[in-house]
Amino acid sequence: MSQILDMVDIETIEKLADIINKKELSELTIADGERTITIKGKRPVPPPPAAMPFMGMPAQASAAPEDTLAESEANAAAEISGNIVKAPIVGTFYAAPSPDKPPFVKIGDTVKKGDVIMIIESMKLMNEVQSEYDGVVENILVSDGQTVEYDQPVMVIK
Repeated sequence: MSQILDMVDIETIEKLADIINKKELSELTIADGERTITIKGKRPVPPPPAAMPFMGMPAQASAAPEDTLAESEANAAAEISGNIVKAPIVGTFYAAPSPDKPPFVKIGDTVKKGDVIMIIESMKLMNEVQSEYDGVVENILVSDGQTVEYDQPVMVIK
């Protein structure tokens, strides 16, 4: 304890504790050479994020990983024909403007260029995505509330 007090005085520790409480931090660690001090707040340390499961095509046991990836992409492209609407940003896909409202589009709906067809939430902002194509919604490739990556196919319009 005396080593810590030599490094930081009580007034500094109190100021750091105030910062932790005001910013709602879980902990703050300061290191100086071999000496460290950690001040813990009331908020628990969040668990590390869980890894998202890969939702790709099943791999064949005998294929090399590179071959399997190339085959999966080729198979996916062969299965999807028409105008592919891709996610313009990373975020969460929403099919409707709110949970109690009907979806913007359903499979079989006719859309025109400029119609809002989905929302992608990114960084707490709801981004309306408009159709770039005229046609009929043939397929919706993701589920409502699913995380989408940039340039990920989301919908097919023919």
